[in-house]
Amino acid sequence: MRIAHVAPVATTIPPPKSGSVEAMTSLLTEGLVARGHDVTLFATADSTTNATLHAIYPHGYSHDASMWPWELYEMLNLAAAVERAGDFDVVHYEAVYYPMALAFVRISPAPIVQTLHHAPSEAEIRLWSRYPEAPFVAVSSEQARLLRGLNVVATVLHGIDTDAFAFRERPDDYLLFLGRFTDGKGVLQAIEIAGRVGMRLILAAAENDYYREKVAPHVDGRQVIYHGEADHKAKVALYGGARALLYPVQAAEPFGLVLAEAMACGTPVAALESGAVREVVDEGVTGIIVENVDQMSNELPCVFDLDRRRVRAQAVARFGVGRMVDEYVAVYRRVVEAGEGHRGG
Repeated sequence: MRIAHVAPVATTIPPPKSGSVEAMTSLLTEGLVARGHDVTLFATADSTTNATLHAIYPHGYSHDASMWPWELYEMLNLAAAVERAGDFDVVHYEAVYYPMALAFVRISPAPIVQTLHHAPSEAEIRLWSRYPEAPFVAVSSEQARLLRGLNVVATVLHGIDTDAFAFRERPDDYLLFLGRFTDGKGVLQAIEIAGRVGMRLILAAAENDYYREKVAPHVDGRQVIYHGEADHKAKVALYGGARALLYPVQAAEPFGLVLAEAMACGTPVAALESGAVREVVDEGVTGIIVENVDQMSNELPCVFDLDRRRVRAQAVARFGVGRMVDEYVAVYRRVVEAGEGHRGG
């Protein structure tokens, strides 16, 4: 198939450090190319890919404050793909925040598929419902539920390159929090839990105002240790060395990529029941799912007792990138065939 894959243009594809949307975009692009598809990636010029790269910006707006407003940079990158839509069988837009491709679905000669990467509000759904025919791919059944009333053509769980996450059977003696520093990610709850059980906690994320105001006062370099933002190599080492990943999220998330990544290293997880957690964590096998901070603190020993080899095996079986690629190819074919049937009618 001839596929236009439209990436976010905040940073490179793949991202230098954090960036789940950019990481998923890269994995899917490279997987499609490996399957023999003709893929054009619309991304920044400093991206690395085996696809044909179409770039209108030398670098991303995360690295250049003069690139403002960021939404216009995203829109023009998407427009560049739509302007060439006649060259493709399908255009796949990775919606970093908003499904901007809605504006183009009725004028593009090729169907546009959109993957959303956040949990939308009811107000957003009402606005997007002006384009009820626009094909969405949900990243979990939980997200598909939130997209009710829109044209959700498939649910495709994220995949990861499990070969790039080294298994470690014998961890060190610390807990790990990895994610953005926000109220919704639950970093303060992770600090509380680590304090209750008397274990070291390593925090791995980029410093921001929330960190400086809310988190830094708890960082003492002994029990609570700030690592900083981790690149892939550092992230794998941190996952593998942890007794468990803490995931006490306070705001429901549509997937939870860090859960799959930790499990691919053999590291079990302790997660609050929220969002798509039950779609990612196999309770009693790859981690525990709890209702509150008290329960997470009390049941951490159960997490430590889980078989790390089994955790790794389950992650490989469920979240290998090959499965994600195959499911997206099936989505593309269905959408293209549906479009041809519509035009034929």
